[in-house]
Amino acid sequence: MTDLTDLEEAVDASREPLTSVAAIRALAGENKRIAFVSGNFNAVHPGHLRLLRFAAENADFLVVGINSDRTPGVTVPQALRQEGIEAISFVSHAVSLAGAPEEFVAELRPDVVVKGKEFAVRENPEKPVVEGYGGKLIFSSGEVRFSSISLLQRDYAEPNFHTIKLPADYPFRHGFDNEDLKGCLERFTGLRVLVIGDLIVDKYINCDPLGMSQEDPTIVVTPIEHKTFVGGAGIVAAHAQGLGADVRFMTVVGDDEAARYAEEALGRYNVKLDLFLDRSRPTTVKERYRANGKTLLRVNHLRQHPIESDLQARILKRVEDVVADVDLILFSDFNYGMLPQPLVEAITALATRHGVMMGADSQSSSQLADISRFKGMDIITPTEREARLALRDFESGLVIVAERLREVAGAGSVIVTLGSEGLLIHGRKDGIDRSDRLPAFNTAPKDAAGAGDSLFTTLSMARCAGVDIWRGIYLGSVAAACQVSRVGNTPLTRQDLILELEQATVTRA
Repeated sequence: MTDLTDLEEAVDASREPLTSVAAIRALAGENKRIAFVSGNFNAVHPGHLRLLRFAAENADFLVVGINSDRTPGVTVPQALRQEGIEAISFVSHAVSLAGAPEEFVAELRPDVVVKGKEFAVRENPEKPVVEGYGGKLIFSSGEVRFSSISLLQRDYAEPNFHTIKLPADYPFRHGFDNEDLKGCLERFTGLRVLVIGDLIVDKYINCDPLGMSQEDPTIVVTPIEHKTFVGGAGIVAAHAQGLGADVRFMTVVGDDEAARYAEEALGRYNVKLDLFLDRSRPTTVKERYRANGKTLLRVNHLRQHPIESDLQARILKRVEDVVADVDLILFSDFNYGMLPQPLVEAITALATRHGVMMGADSQSSSQLADISRFKGMDIITPTEREARLALRDFESGLVIVAERLREVAGAGSVIVTLGSEGLLIHGRKDGIDRSDRLPAFNTAPKDAAGAGDSLFTTLSMARCAGVDIWRGIYLGSVAAACQVSRVGNTPLTRQDLILELEQATVTRA
């Protein structure tokens, strides 16, 4: 049997832990409340997470002490146990204790020392120490709701490919297979893409449902976790970068924290930014309150008036500066005023003169839109409602609607998205107008909010890379299926799509 000494030798000993009390206090910052928790932590379990989360909420800086290997009950080397605690996001700092916890408490003098509820009826060596300098000893095991946080994190980060089912009949009809599609993805490398449109910052507030208010018919929840993502045209730019393109993003922002968050996040994704400040509007923020995997309420913080003519002129001038070095322009329009018609027409004319391919998506989930105002696009991707709104036709069959919209907008192809029913493709094959249909590839989506953006981005890049509409929309559907298999807008990568196509080749040949 391997003993603690053998295991310790396997741990990277080069890491120098920050153990100085002065250094820890400097790390916490001046006038910050410090909480302290100690324990063996052989294997971190939900009870630990609840306790640590509770401690973190009682102070500004949480220090966790890892008991020494000589402590009764320890079965895992101290260095390994410290690594496990350091991986917990709400732990500010972890320290390996050489002596008893109360000795370290006497030196650190934390404002709060937290112990599990079971210790309230026991003798606690920390108590006289804490009371001696005026601190507070709290007994609590946290709340059960915090044990679900790790599951929420998995919803954000881990796509579930097992719910994705790729149809075999469509590739057969159009003469391709998954290996062919993987080759198409390779053509994305180095595409020069300009994304223009409305930036959105999405905030997800995960809640624990408490029940119904007794005073009025109101659902009562308590927030347990917050996550923030770049959305709107910003995620279109991030998707394109992740899929292999060299991307520039132009948008309008307010002078606020949401804009600074988006600038920092998109910088991490290596997207080149042209942010135009408009002090008359805040950066659009959408808050989604969720419980048990479902969205209960969405709150939008935004202004929808068109940007002023001088700002339009500045944006157009910037497009003129870069258009010679662009292969594809994507209009990602959420109808919040970033793309008034004069600016759209001016950019479209400029792109046409330079032979730049264009695609447009104009969304109208809670506002009115007209996708047909984007003339001469290679691709437009309206929902059925958006297509019918553009034509003011709520009676004709879907194929007729797609055909008329293609004529009115002068588009190369029209993709009408149908949510859980999949989509309709209307384009040309062998010089003849044709229509086809694809089902939704993901049978159990976690969050459908990002499906359209990922499909639009992938399909448009495929078309710009010379891929025909039939292969392109299949790739776009794979991208949408991958995106909705996790919660929130995480940029897709080419490897995400390749992984799914490889799995499909093995399991659904």
